[in-house]
Amino acid sequence: MLQNDIFLKTAQNKPTDRTPVWLMRQAGRILPEYRKVRESAGDFKTLVTTPELATEVTIQPVDILGVDAAIIFSDILVIPEAMGLTYEMEEKKGPVFPKVIQSAADIHNLRIAQAEDLQYVLDAIKLTKAELNGRVPLIGFAGAPWTIFSYMIEGGGSKTFSKAKKMLYTNPALAHQLLDKITQSTINYLKGQIVAGADLLQIFDSWAGILSPEQYDEFSLRYIRKICEAIDEVPVTVFAKGAFFARETMNLLPCKVVGLDWNMDIQESIKMLPNKVLQGNLDPCALYGTLDDVRRETKRMLDAFGTHPHIANLGHGLYPDTEVDKVKCFIDTVKEYSVTSKLKK
Repeated sequence: MLQNDIFLKTAQNKPTDRTPVWLMRQAGRILPEYRKVRESAGDFKTLVTTPELATEVTIQPVDILGVDAAIIFSDILVIPEAMGLTYEMEEKKGPVFPKVIQSAADIHNLRIAQAEDLQYVLDAIKLTKAELNGRVPLIGFAGAPWTIFSYMIEGGGSKTFSKAKKMLYTNPALAHQLLDKITQSTINYLKGQIVAGADLLQIFDSWAGILSPEQYDEFSLRYIRKICEAIDEVPVTVFAKGAFFARETMNLLPCKVVGLDWNMDIQESIKMLPNKVLQGNLDPCALYGTLDDVRRETKRMLDAFGTHPHIANLGHGLYPDTEVDKVKCFIDTVKEYSVTSKLKK
């Protein structure tokens, strides 16, 4: 039984006495406590693959920041690794794939990942659930197939992902083969997260915004839809950064929540997504302002969402140089101001 269930209630479009709040990348470099655990682990992948350490950093924001949900500490690139394509996490550079997908033979050699291929994540979820002891819900997650595809073709981060996009034009049939394999693997993985104890799942489409509307519909949304159709045990949130052009279509997805980035106008989004609980969408850079600035911008965001069901968050993840007191100010303002606002209504 959850002691604090307002996040889950809101995700299911049930009434609550205030707006719930959590943050993408809340378990991370802004917290000195995280940096200490990260240092003891030695490297990022050890932290991800050691359930006890992943559990510790997952719970830190609940204890320190007072968020209404925890999100399991992991990485979206565990899926390609489980499929047979190993990645490395290079300091100050990010993820790098020593080998990339270039041919039909490469795709043939990939396996469809099963949940047990990522047992360390499932163990971390089980351990975190036990340690949380019902204080707040636990969010599980995976990358959207298009975003995972981008890394597997490109070999790392990119400003343009031109290699990944090239395949969409030169060999779309091959692109669909890889996307289908990623999608099947992701469904298996997310089903495993639910069995392990995840209360809600979020799909991150980090590179949605680099596709045209037509390509996004063909090479991303159709696969996100397959995942959403396969998951009916818990609520699902879809967060597609930069996909402002797809909001009307996303209203038709079988998911409960749609995350907005800070470029998506709130009032316009409410009109385009009337059937969805919305999440977001303060610009992470707003937290660089003074405490008064943070309070003002947070209240402005809450006012814009009004009575529409809403989970407060940023429009993307926390930046590592954000000060903890500004983050706490954002969270506290949401809690205090949303109660007052709901009382007035």
